[in-house]
Amino acid sequence: MRVVAGRQKGRRLKEPGGQDLRPTSARVREALLSILGHRIEGARVLDLYAGTGALGLESLSRGAREVVFVDNHAASIRILRENVDRCGYHDQCTIVSQDVGTFLTAPPPPDEPPAFDLIFMDPPYHATDLAQLLERLDLSGTIAAQGTIILEHFFKHKVPGRTGALVQTRQSRYGDTMLSFYQRAGEATCG
Repeated sequence: MRVVAGRQKGRRLKEPGGQDLRPTSARVREALLSILGHRIEGARVLDLYAGTGALGLESLSRGAREVVFVDNHAASIRILRENVDRCGYHDQCTIVSQDVGTFLTAPPPPDEPPAFDLIFMDPPYHATDLAQLLERLDLSGTIAAQGTIILEHFFKHKVPGRTGALVQTRQSRYGDTMLSFYQRAGEATCG
């Protein structure tokens, strides 16, 4: 697995051994970040269920300002730390070893800005109530004005068109993977 584009293009990332982790494919990462285009430059990014960190690291390679990675899987955290080391993004990365649900309900540290411009969510395909996850994210206060949420999920799993203040603005399918984009109602710009 390699970084697809940007300053780190071609940089090899450590991959998981075994079936516990399912990193976002290079094809899906390339398509997703092409859709986001100029929104990446200078963005503050939250990578939930970060796994190997490929999405967040790809964002940094393309000009994101900062990424906060959240995952509670020990193997993921080890691989993520190694991938951050490989890319040399120590000053721009924060790794939070915590359950995503707990992270979304806990108040942010006083010295950290609470809102993110881009939020990637790639939960396990088999074990997550996606509507509930979106509701929790909506109530968390972590979404910046004009912020975009991208939910990666199995294409057969249904997701709500609207939940709370979040409205779905786009869906794109790549094989078995569906990307569902959300923004706050009245702020939708991703089309």
